[in-house]
Amino acid sequence: MDHDTLKREILDLVRKHAETRHAPKPFVPGETMVPYAGRVFDHTEVEAAVDSVLDFWLTLGPQGEAFERELAASVGVREALLTNSGSSANLLAVSALTSPGLEGRLEPGDEVITVAAGFPTTVAPLVQNRLVPVFIDVDMGTGNLRADMLEAARGPRTRAVMAAHALGHPFDIDAARSFCDKHDLWLIEDNCDALGSEWNGKRTGSFGDLATQSFYPPHHITMGEGGAVLTDKPRLRRLAESFRDWGRDCWCPSGKDNTCGKRFGWKMGDLPEGYDHKYVYKHLGYNLKPLDPQAAIGRAQLRRLDHFVASRRANHAFLMEVLQRFDNLIHLPEPDPRADPSWFGFLIVVRDHAPFTRADLVAHLEACRIQTRPLFAGNLLRHPAFMDIERRVVGDLRVTDKLMNDAFFLGVYPGLTQPMLEHMAISLTRFLSDPSKARRRVPVPTRAC
Repeated sequence: MDHDTLKREILDLVRKHAETRHAPKPFVPGETMVPYAGRVFDHTEVEAAVDSVLDFWLTLGPQGEAFERELAASVGVREALLTNSGSSANLLAVSALTSPGLEGRLEPGDEVITVAAGFPTTVAPLVQNRLVPVFIDVDMGTGNLRADMLEAARGPRTRAVMAAHALGHPFDIDAARSFCDKHDLWLIEDNCDALGSEWNGKRTGSFGDLATQSFYPPHHITMGEGGAVLTDKPRLRRLAESFRDWGRDCWCPSGKDNTCGKRFGWKMGDLPEGYDHKYVYKHLGYNLKPLDPQAAIGRAQLRRLDHFVASRRANHAFLMEVLQRFDNLIHLPEPDPRADPSWFGFLIVVRDHAPFTRADLVAHLEACRIQTRPLFAGNLLRHPAFMDIERRVVGDLRVTDKLMNDAFFLGVYPGLTQPMLEHMAISLTRFLSDPSKARRRVPVPTRAC
């Protein structure tokens, strides 16, 4: 049997196995978990992964190159660089801006404006590169940085702004981009929770000097573990690639030699003249590459992105309609009219005067088998790892603390079925309609859901 015929038979069996192994299971309200996020896939992704493994390239190669091109085109940028996680993407984006020889490079002690209401690895790369984060407060309606505080936060050593689009809602890109252009600052978009979001009709991830993506399973598309750095500037892509690939100066793809045409013609550092360029190191780098089978999965997922985005928007709109009448008890999301979010989650903030706490409402939902999550770290500066870092804080971070104490979010991911959404609506409505149950900390019987 020839190779191609055998491969087709294998993939046909893989499809049949995937359709059986991963067939949808019945949903039982109050018993089946309603996840806040998860993988949405079918036999296509499984076949893509197995197909790639059968080729046994393994390390990042042809699938990765194709995924980078397709991802860049989808977001609307010139360059995409795959890495092994969104956190690594943030580390690479920041590290690229510290490269010697880069005009306007970030140097130890330089300041980067950011927020404390978010995920730790948006801020950790700043500290790891000996930069000083400057924290400003966030907006209650979106969870995003308060753009009106940017000028007050700027100091003589401010060199950049780095922030995430909270739960898929873009921060005020007009204000942030204008501020950075005015003062010649770098802008890094953490787009990990916002793939497919738009600002004035243009996709997020295309506004910053650098942007980052995560492809961890809860995100908009997945390759298992994975991430990407996005940019319109080939020079920045090259620097990020160097840090990703051990810090080497060579830019040859895996399995190729002498792309520069003078592999043995360089003179760098104190190395002998003509030292093999593939083994010349310009940065203190890492090895943060993903595998080619992961990229094959990512390509299959990317073809679903538009459908995923539409589902997230529809699910968010469903919950908004259900909860609108309880606006006197909970703050609901307040989308900016310039934004068309690809929502990561539905943010709920319990109002100060509500006759229940976040813990009460979360306990009720979790007892109803509906997953909840806090707004990530809440306030990073309250966590052991960040309490003693060098930093500057502008204002009192009042809203950040409010979100830490009183906010959580629900899922809107495409895997939510209509029965799941209706179960969420019934469970929320029953609790919010009867505040007399507010202080119940004991598990709620299924029939109360």
